[in-house]
Amino acid sequence: MPPDTQAAAAAPAPRPTLADRLARNYVWRSIFRHGYADTPRNRVLQVAGNVWLHLHPSKIRRHAVRFRFTWCAGGLTFLLYLVTVVTGVVLMFYYRPTAEYAYWDVKYLDFDVPFGMIMRNMHRWAAHGMVIYIWVHMFRVFMTGSYKPPREFNWVVGVVLLTLTLLLSFTGYLLPWDQLAIWAVTVGTNMARATPLLGNEGPLGPELGVTPRYDARALLTAGTVVGAPTLLRFYVLHCIVLPIFASVLMMLHFWRVRKDGGISGPL
Repeated sequence: MPPDTQAAAAAPAPRPTLADRLARNYVWRSIFRHGYADTPRNRVLQVAGNVWLHLHPSKIRRHAVRFRFTWCAGGLTFLLYLVTVVTGVVLMFYYRPTAEYAYWDVKYLDFDVPFGMIMRNMHRWAAHGMVIYIWVHMFRVFMTGSYKPPREFNWVVGVVLLTLTLLLSFTGYLLPWDQLAIWAVTVGTNMARATPLLGNEGPLGPELGVTPRYDARALLTAGTVVGAPTLLRFYVLHCIVLPIFASVLMMLHFWRVRKDGGISGPL
């Protein structure tokens, strides 16, 4: 055996690092499975099959990082959504969705809670910015033809996300429970009376026996007028139902972007 080979064989094995000790113990491996060889190909396959890792793709085309092509509108929309979620959770600690306390809880947030006004304004302006940027994102996708095959399904998902964003803004508008919010939501929900088939003033609604007590508007307001039940219903929609649907569709949206070949390039 050559001397250099003998020296290499006699050299002690390197001591495992703290990260190696954590990743190789029994508890860690019982939670995180490693049944595949750690090769570059398998790393790419793992990223391609995992919705969370799609936020950081294995490779990005050059046009996808050009600001003048993407405007960063999709990423900024998602960032503003995260800001609204984090600040919204903080606001939930100080808000009670009842007609008796809602208005005064908002005043308490604005003038008594430390940094409460900043937190509420961060939530409000992030929501406004999300509405603006999702329209900018849809405009960019349309103008660059990114809705064409094979991305037509993801365009439909984006349209649904746009609708959910507008509904999130609409349902959150009532929560301050002041005169502006009550009458604005009254006007908005009145338009639901003209819903085809489901509104008592819409096409074919009266013919189907739809009444003001049981129509699309009553479904939103939990009654015939905007009252305390409406506030609770809008609170549940704004804080639980709509965010869950929006989060699931966002994950699907990001996943399909990678599956469809990444961000579409310029012609």
